[in-house]
Amino acid sequence: MPPNTTASSGQKPGKSGRKKGRKARLFLIVLVLAIIGGIAFGAYWSVSTVRASFPQTKGSIKLDGLSGPVNVKRDGNGIPQVYASSDEDLFMAQGFVQAQDRFYEMDVRRHMTSGRLSEMFGKGQVKSDEFLRTLGWNRVAQKEYDTKLSASTKKYLQAYAKGVNAYLKGKDGKDISLEYAALGFSNDYTPQQWTPVDSVAWLKAMAWDLRGNMQDEIDRSLMTSRLGPKQIADLYPEYPYSRNKAIVQEGAYDSVTGTYARTGTASGASSTAGTGLTGNTEAPAGFQSQLSGLYDVLDKVPTAVGVNGNGIGSNSWVVSGSHTITGKPLLANDPHLSASLPSVWYQMGLHCTALSAKCQYDVAGYTFAGMPGVVIGHNQDIAWGMTNSGVDVTDLYLEKITGEGYEYDGKVRPFSTRKETIKVAGGASKTIVVRSTEDGMPLLSDRDDELVKVGKKATVDAGAPDRGDGYAIALRWTALDPGNSMDAVFEMDKASDWTEFRKASTSFDVPSQNLVYADTEGNIGYQLPGRIPTRAEGDDGSLPSPGWESKYRWTGYIKQSALPYEYNPKRGYIVTANQAVVDKDKYPYTLTTDWGYGTRSQRINDLIESKINGGGKISTDDMRQMQLDNSSEIAKLIVPKLLKIDVADPDVRQAQKLLEGWDYTQDSDSAAAAYFNATWRNILKLAFGNKLPKELRVKGQCLNVDRVDTTGPADADQKVRECGERDADQAQPDGGDRWFEVVRKIINDEKNDWWQLPKTRTQKATDTRDELFGRALRDARWELTAKLGKDIDTWSWGRLHRLFLKNQTLGTEGPRFLQYMLNRGPWKLGGGEATVNATGWNAAGGYGVVWVPSMRMVVNLGDLDKSKWINLSGASGHAYSAHYTDQTDLWAKGELLPWAFSDKAVDKRTSDTLVLEP
Repeated sequence: MPPNTTASSGQKPGKSGRKKGRKARLFLIVLVLAIIGGIAFGAYWSVSTVRASFPQTKGSIKLDGLSGPVNVKRDGNGIPQVYASSDEDLFMAQGFVQAQDRFYEMDVRRHMTSGRLSEMFGKGQVKSDEFLRTLGWNRVAQKEYDTKLSASTKKYLQAYAKGVNAYLKGKDGKDISLEYAALGFSNDYTPQQWTPVDSVAWLKAMAWDLRGNMQDEIDRSLMTSRLGPKQIADLYPEYPYSRNKAIVQEGAYDSVTGTYARTGTASGASSTAGTGLTGNTEAPAGFQSQLSGLYDVLDKVPTAVGVNGNGIGSNSWVVSGSHTITGKPLLANDPHLSASLPSVWYQMGLHCTALSAKCQYDVAGYTFAGMPGVVIGHNQDIAWGMTNSGVDVTDLYLEKITGEGYEYDGKVRPFSTRKETIKVAGGASKTIVVRSTEDGMPLLSDRDDELVKVGKKATVDAGAPDRGDGYAIALRWTALDPGNSMDAVFEMDKASDWTEFRKASTSFDVPSQNLVYADTEGNIGYQLPGRIPTRAEGDDGSLPSPGWESKYRWTGYIKQSALPYEYNPKRGYIVTANQAVVDKDKYPYTLTTDWGYGTRSQRINDLIESKINGGGKISTDDMRQMQLDNSSEIAKLIVPKLLKIDVADPDVRQAQKLLEGWDYTQDSDSAAAAYFNATWRNILKLAFGNKLPKELRVKGQCLNVDRVDTTGPADADQKVRECGERDADQAQPDGGDRWFEVVRKIINDEKNDWWQLPKTRTQKATDTRDELFGRALRDARWELTAKLGKDIDTWSWGRLHRLFLKNQTLGTEGPRFLQYMLNRGPWKLGGGEATVNATGWNAAGGYGVVWVPSMRMVVNLGDLDKSKWINLSGASGHAYSAHYTDQTDLWAKGELLPWAFSDKAVDKRTSDTLVLEP
């Protein structure tokens, strides 16, 4: 990991630090010169180049457009608290300060949301841009800005853009970030002015990564090429409502008023018309290949905050004052997102020097660089957290193409078309045509030649219309309709009580998030917001639908007043961790068929109840400790059975003994955790993974499988070599809590078909669970011997489970020397999949960390200055700033930083003060 010694502007490193930093920089400069082009660039790549973009954090800067002075106070971690006397000045300063620290990240984000990555990075991004232009995020954002957002929101967005552009004024690329200096060698790219729409579009990118069950919809269909309906049902078990509690446990849907009430007439599933309570049973035959092609397209889209919609989770819970040592609520939140450098979050405080109609905000928390306001945090009266609800807001449709149109209820309707021109750095521009249905669904299949070919060849059910020129795949998604989510951000930031908070939530169209609430008066609450579609009876959104029949189109949206909520529940706490929102028997609408299975949420419930039932009161540090809980729930189920297996091989028996007395915690130094997780990975591979179609298996994993698509007579002995096609962090079985539930369902059925494996040239057949488990114990032993060595005393979970932080552009695809400069790591982590300390890994692909608690916070509503927070990386996006990754070591240890909020507490922690003057 490169040294990290340079201080922010106004902070001088010590003498030894200067020597160490100078040596590192000189080495990097020589490397740059050698690889990129020789001595001629020596003047360009210098120490001043590396430091040129560091922000000024002391003194004063004049900004045109301010109405009064603004103070920017940064603490020892470079986290800014901004003080202004008007709303416009406050958000203008926010734009300026975020651009100081993160403009390159902001610029990449807006190029992604607008489908213009090729302008920065060349022809390698054209496919991504084609797909992003087809989705049209930026067009939708422009419509929102023009027609949907309030006048005040537009005013704040304009002020923010003005602040960003004030920062850009007079700067060359190398003055903004090291990445621009690198890009300057390959093209003449120059950053453009920031616009309000650039900020709005970011919400679309966030919504894409948190879009719900679209990946499950694809996977279920792909499975039909090798698995039957019962087998697929085995792999998607129902949510275990009786064991893992839903979020909302009090109140019910009132069928008389059509609203969700704290008390009411529980209509349950009796109101089925138009709610989609029954599901499709199979996808049209031949659709699997199209969906495989669609997956390839989706996988090319850069992630905004998540792993392309997979594995995204979060924890947030709130405990009322009746159970806390302060007598006031405590609220915790840690969203689980893909690891990135810099972190997707930017910590910040936005304070009016005096609250008034002219200046309405006193709020602090986690922001997105590139967007005004605070997304998660607290103000002087309330606090809130978010987790992904997972509700189903996307559907895929198979469209029948006829000439220049598509078939709909027996008639041919014309496509809506538009041309998009993609500019390419260092190459010729490319023009594409985007086709959409009359109700605004873009044809995703137009973006991939293989999908077009398959659409022409696909076989479909007898009742389907003639293929003509082929079938296409279209997408219906709530985020492609203009909405008001940006209004919600500002409304939440200034809400003073539950009523105002709930009103603000009604504007939060996409992405639909679980909102957890607490206030200084002692109230706690939960609200599910969002624009959530209703579907016709017989369509639950779990599989792609025929687009040529109107009965499969959405029938409307659930009323805001009918969405589940809780306020001051009798139990005194609320837990959200991507589990079911409400018991299916208490609610008539199908929100999704693909909840998280509640492993984390139930563990948090148990931890809280254990403390309460033991007569204790919960502290801020107790909440922190709960966030760090490393307990493996699947280990508790499987280890007792693994220990009963008679193992003959002494080396395997030695490893098996690691599990004796293990407390099921996955600490980074635990050898038992390493061996169990390796065994779990091999159980999944043997029982399920090797039986999945190649489209779901990891790339490079090749198997001899029964030939399915034969042209001659059936031949049971006919085999074909088939290799997996998915990236390691996307393949199945991923080992998440869905797979916990799959195994739990069959664990006591010792001769279940899933435990059975055929004989091969090197392995005996397995007929029972224990035979398969025994083989997994052996395979895990030799896998870890290869990875960690034969001596089990040297094994540890952290050696397998490592986190690398990578710059999301040049840090992943740039030259090696540039990756060295921009990336950091590794860190050896504890935690794991479906664990409260959710350092996620994909069991099909390996043990490396693929998503993380992207931040952690605990808000103390009894004394806001005693709240705590931490970020994954640091405030700065500048690779050699002291604040690039200065929070990561603390984050990895599970520590939190003090979170000052009051004027007095902020002043006490202030290291640098910058005054922005009119």
